[in-house]
Amino acid sequence: MGRRQTSCRFTITSEDWNTIRKYAINHTVEGIIYDSFAFLEENQLPPQALRLKWAVRMDQIERHNEKMNQVIAEQFKAFSELGLRPILLKGQGVASCYRIPLHRTCGDIDWYFDNDGYAQARGYLKKHGIKFRDTAGFSLDYEWSNTWVEHHKKLFDIRSPFKLKYLRKLKEHYRDQEQILIIEETSIRLLAPELQLLQVNGHILKHMISFGIGLRQLCDSARLYHTIHATINKEVLKQIYQKSGILKWIHLLHKVLVEYLGLSKEAIPFPYSESLNAEWMLDEIWYSGNFGFYDERFEDGKIINAISSLPEGPKRLWKNFNQYFRYSPQEVFFFTLVHSYSRFIGKDSD
Repeated sequence: MGRRQTSCRFTITSEDWNTIRKYAINHTVEGIIYDSFAFLEENQLPPQALRLKWAVRMDQIERHNEKMNQVIAEQFKAFSELGLRPILLKGQGVASCYRIPLHRTCGDIDWYFDNDGYAQARGYLKKHGIKFRDTAGFSLDYEWSNTWVEHHKKLFDIRSPFKLKYLRKLKEHYRDQEQILIIEETSIRLLAPELQLLQVNGHILKHMISFGIGLRQLCDSARLYHTIHATINKEVLKQIYQKSGILKWIHLLHKVLVEYLGLSKEAIPFPYSESLNAEWMLDEIWYSGNFGFYDERFEDGKIINAISSLPEGPKRLWKNFNQYFRYSPQEVFFFTLVHSYSRFIGKDSD
């Protein structure tokens, strides 16, 4: 994951670059590929016209990130003045681990609030006439200054009810070890490193159990490990994964990060079995793209809106349930139950 000096002899054709750009967009890793240009020889670079398109796209990504940072600082101050304790999840907190943070393709702003902060923040939105929608997964979302924002009741995407008591204790245990990230001269709260890894990797698993996820989220995990592996308690982190019920899947993730994304093995906190087969999971990631939107295997399939707006929703869910059950059985079993509950019963409706 660091800077490597290599002398490459192969040539990438214009057709190759068009394909690379297509997949870079599908997996929202345009910035990572763009930053690789500095390491390529002249005959390997994209055609000039494509480089210009790419540069324009990077300018858009940078501007959007700058705007997002302004909104984060603005909202953090507003929520803190209400006496709330907002914590920034994923997104720009992970972007800070990248060599060029502004080149990470951003999604939305994700907030979690300590104690009863979620309800208070929701009341604040209602009071100020900010239109929002309550969504499945115990969350709500809305637009703030042309930037999409989400609030989450649940800190971790771990759905097994048997893990909730442990996760609450975990959150309290690490309360005094939170990190601070300076954004727009404002000190923004982030989770403690071990919890940040659990939150990011648990989020990846949630989407892989459902309709898939793209390479950007795996890059996020890799950059996190690369940046903070020296500061975390490795044995404790392994116990956290174990007690959260996702350790077997974490081994699979680690192998993909090391053997296919280039993360140094020293950055992995504990060893995985060399005989572990992770190639099938990489194939699933490659096909599905960002949150499953680009899976060509199902693009002509039937859409059943009651299940999902994606083609062949039931078939895809069943396929992923079967694949991941052996690695995290409780999460697979409770995913549908909890998701259905939160979608039809668990939403706030006042």
